[in-house]
Amino acid sequence: MLKNKTIAVVVPAFNEELQIGRVIETMPEFVDRIIIVNDNSSDQTAEIVGNYFNTNYNKSTFVIEDILDKIENNSYNRADYIVQEGLKREMKYFTPSEVTNENPEKDRIILINQEKNAGVGAAIARGYKWCKDYGIECAAVMAGDGQMDPQELESICIPVINEGIDYVKGNRLIHRSSWLVIPKIRYFGNSILSILTKMASGYWHVSDTQTGYTAISNSALNSIKIHKIYKRYGMPNDMLVKLNIAFCTLKEVEIKPVYNIGEKSKMNVLKVIPTVTWLLFRSFFKRLWVKYLFRDFHPLFILYNFSFIIGLACIPFAVDIIEKIFTPGSKIVSNNLVIFVFLFISGFQSFLFAMWMDIQDNDRLYK
Repeated sequence: MLKNKTIAVVVPAFNEELQIGRVIETMPEFVDRIIIVNDNSSDQTAEIVGNYFNTNYNKSTFVIEDILDKIENNSYNRADYIVQEGLKREMKYFTPSEVTNENPEKDRIILINQEKNAGVGAAIARGYKWCKDYGIECAAVMAGDGQMDPQELESICIPVINEGIDYVKGNRLIHRSSWLVIPKIRYFGNSILSILTKMASGYWHVSDTQTGYTAISNSALNSIKIHKIYKRYGMPNDMLVKLNIAFCTLKEVEIKPVYNIGEKSKMNVLKVIPTVTWLLFRSFFKRLWVKYLFRDFHPLFILYNFSFIIGLACIPFAVDIIEKIFTPGSKIVSNNLVIFVFLFISGFQSFLFAMWMDIQDNDRLYK
């Protein structure tokens, strides 16, 4: 426990037989549960984790109980009962999996084997589900490749425990060694996706969007549909969008960039960027409609959409002007030029004003 709050660490693992033992052995003592989600590895990851079941690393100081049958149905708590029943049915939306522990309530190391490889996001979501079902108060995420410094885990969890922050992200880019340590192609890719994620998520001050070293509160876990988290490498970006829609607070904590400790990257940056960019494009519009229309009607919804409509209206005039420019002997119709300039300026101003209002509205969520 940390400050009398239960702490669990979700460890997504795919073919991490060389590193997973190190992750278990270096896990801080205050971590109550280490939830390793084996994403259908083809190596000995599951066997190696199982070997730790009979060691001191698996000893827990207390028994933890499933909370899904704690609420009785009566006239005063029917709403809570309905939510509880929904959490029970939620499991069918996750990748089929099996908890291998005979006594998961007593063990410190929990091994969940996915029946098929579903991606890092799906593995984390399954770990989060376990945390929800057992009422864990703070759930952190650490990679199974040992690329996250366990000594920094406490600084990641403390804002959730002490300050009531919903979601905490490690930030490698503000560390003084970031430019020297992070591979340049990853630094470049991270920068591009961070810019796009700011607009899509509404967390305009977040900078290192791609780090997976995070901690989340129990209330935040219950405020989003974790089974709908993006299943692969766009998971951190999609998570931010979902949390913003739920009005969750965010904080970034400085962490060290860690590379070349034996980890083997499975991410192709050049393939990930286009995929995640499309995800963020769709997520931006989802956030506008769900958050600013259905949950909290806000003028920026009108301004954003007005700028998009005006932008579309500009296209025919822009095409006509460009065509005239590149056609010898053709003259640009002055009326078309005036209309284009008027529409473009109006749309651009509306977009900038909507963006400014978006930044102002979300300032309260960034701590």
